Amino acid sequence: MIIFPAIDIIGGKPVRLYKGDFSTAQQVADDALETAQQFVQAGAQWIHMVDLDGSLEKKPVNAKTFTDVASKTSLKVEIGGGIRTMQDIDFYVNNGISRIILGSVALKNPELVKEAVKEFGNIIAVGIDAKNGFAATEGWTESSDVYFTELAKRMEDVGVKTIIYTDISKDGTLSGPNIEQLIEINKAVSCDITASGGITDINDIIALKNENLYGAICGKSIYNGTLKLSEAVEVCR
Repeated sequence: MIIFPAIDIIGGKPVRLYKGDFSTAQQVADDALETAQQFVQAGAQWIHMVDLDGSLEKKPVNAKTFTDVASKTSLKVEIGGGIRTMQDIDFYVNNGISRIILGSVALKNPELVKEAVKEFGNIIAVGIDAKNGFAATEGWTESSDVYFTELAKRMEDVGVKTIIYTDISKDGTLSGPNIEQLIEINKAVSCDITASGGITDINDIIALKNENLYGAICGKSIYNGTLKLSEAVEVCR
């Protein structure tokens, strides 16, 4: 299982949110690049980054932060937030980003996902974020009536191979991941599933690994010190 330490960006600075609420944003580090380099030293090979400004403005806002991490560290960067067009995707691919996460457009513009997968293949992933099991969009500010596994099946049908699943009620809470829903989506589709939201400590990492998940995104647990990144990476080798 791959461990993805996470950096969410608002105004160029690393922050964490509580349950996706932008009003709860707390800066957790001074500099994204410096933080990413610390992740490298801990043994990470990937990093999960989110353009929170972009998710609200529906366009890339903090692109330089992400491309700097891609070009100035050894980390493979996966990026989500504000990616709405083929031009956005093309820009990131041509600037060293290893995986592009499409979120809101998966629900609102599935044809774009289909086109992107046709053009870029496994570089394209889809982020499914849910409240009470139903997909949410636009930086988690809008809800829908589409059940999370239904959206996952739609994405599988257009060729998506990687899905990041977040239970919004767990995100930033340090209350443990939603294992039941992760098992449900992992069984519903053949895609690689990355768990996001609620991961607290090494016991959560072991539990997710035991369910044969592809990856686990760890943010607040690393910054708060309840999870040691180097230990998580070692357990998942």
